Amino acid sequence: MQKDAKILLADDDPSLRLVLEEALKRDGHAVVLAASIAETLACLDDADIKILVSDVMFPDGNALEKLAKIRTKRPDIAIAVMSAQSTLLTAVKTIEYKVEAYLPKPFPLRELIGVVARLNDRAQTPAPPAIAPTDDTPAIIGKSRAMQEIYRNIARLMPTDLTVMISGESGSGKEVVARAIHDLGKRRDAPFVAINMAAIPQELIESELFGYEKGAFTGADRQNLGRFEQASGGTLFLDEIGDMPLNAQTRLLRVLQDGTFTRLGGRKMISANCRIIAATHKDLAQAIKDGEFRHDLFYRLNVVPLQLPPLRARAEDIPDLIENIMRRAQKDGLESKIITDEAMQLLKRHAWPGNVRELENTIKRLLVLVDGGKIETAHLDDILSPHQPSTLGGASHLAELIANQMEQFFAAHNGALPPNGIYERILAEVERPLLTRTLSATKGNQLKAAEVLGINRNTLRKKITALGIDPKSERDWNQPS
Repeated sequence: MQKDAKILLADDDPSLRLVLEEALKRDGHAVVLAASIAETLACLDDADIKILVSDVMFPDGNALEKLAKIRTKRPDIAIAVMSAQSTLLTAVKTIEYKVEAYLPKPFPLRELIGVVARLNDRAQTPAPPAIAPTDDTPAIIGKSRAMQEIYRNIARLMPTDLTVMISGESGSGKEVVARAIHDLGKRRDAPFVAINMAAIPQELIESELFGYEKGAFTGADRQNLGRFEQASGGTLFLDEIGDMPLNAQTRLLRVLQDGTFTRLGGRKMISANCRIIAATHKDLAQAIKDGEFRHDLFYRLNVVPLQLPPLRARAEDIPDLIENIMRRAQKDGLESKIITDEAMQLLKRHAWPGNVRELENTIKRLLVLVDGGKIETAHLDDILSPHQPSTLGGASHLAELIANQMEQFFAAHNGALPPNGIYERILAEVERPLLTRTLSATKGNQLKAAEVLGINRNTLRKKITALGIDPKSERDWNQPS
């Protein structure tokens, strides 16, 4: 295909259409514009259009719901979806409909140019038939860049039975992610069985996993099926795998290698027909060095690693998480309350060492204890006082944020080196909240903000323009990223 492949750019925002159109034209492409789903479908009558770059939400509907019709009408076209509705369900639908690229808004122009360049090479290959998407919304919340990588990886795992290792701090949502992988995968109609290795006495782990025959030991008065058999055909979630004793690790390794096991006291070989998802909050690499975890078991489990970000690394997701927590709390008879802007900012700056689990407990406590319909900063003093709010000023905290982001990049590329541009992406993620919060503190006064930041005013202006920040908008001043 030639460099000047014609592109259909569909978005109902005229300003964004203009910016993206100019960028694509500068890169040598002919561009056709559409502002609605109806216009998009009409434009696809033009056989010269080989690439569709489309938003999701339009005044006349959801573009994802029309993908089957688009694929039927133009099976030859390559599709890239861009969306501010960056949820797991959006990512899942793009995978199910064989969309070639997914761009969560906002994204750098160079990322769009790179996507279009890749689609140029693939646009003449007919797309496979569309698969009808599920309407079930997974219980994972967040539109942050860190969560977008998680969504993409979960969506990629849907058609596979690969073993997954989920790492993350306690309370970061490891079991929620494991359930999403199961619920969206090929084994969704079979059981999801979870076992927490840290909660089971060491001497009972093998019987819990593999079951036992009647008379296998004192008190075994009947046959008992273990978790492997209970999960047959489905998914076995091994939570806190890092707390598994070495002798049980050896038995588990043997099962993963051979695909069979026997119940305690039994001789019959039983097939281990289940997908394995493991999770841990521990540093397993260090556990291996300390002789506490088998390196060969680690390699068996760590086929597809997913590193969940701590809540403090995705503070912009906190309002959406709180909204979801309140909505679910209403089903338990609790009345939702309004959180003032100042209180929300305090919640977003808090360190949350207990992550999403701590946030949920805190919000439910506030719903019960706060009189009236409004939660203010005064209500948070006693609840949040045991922990200092996190700040970008702490070198160790900033290093952790960057390390987590790097892990996401590498995980998204199966451990290989990601594409060029990491430096600029990391820098942009640090610069935007730094500038917006400084402008917020100075009420949009750029001269003051430049003084506080210790940079030249012209430099600040250039960065504001490059990052798309509106210095006159209080809405932008308060955006964390």
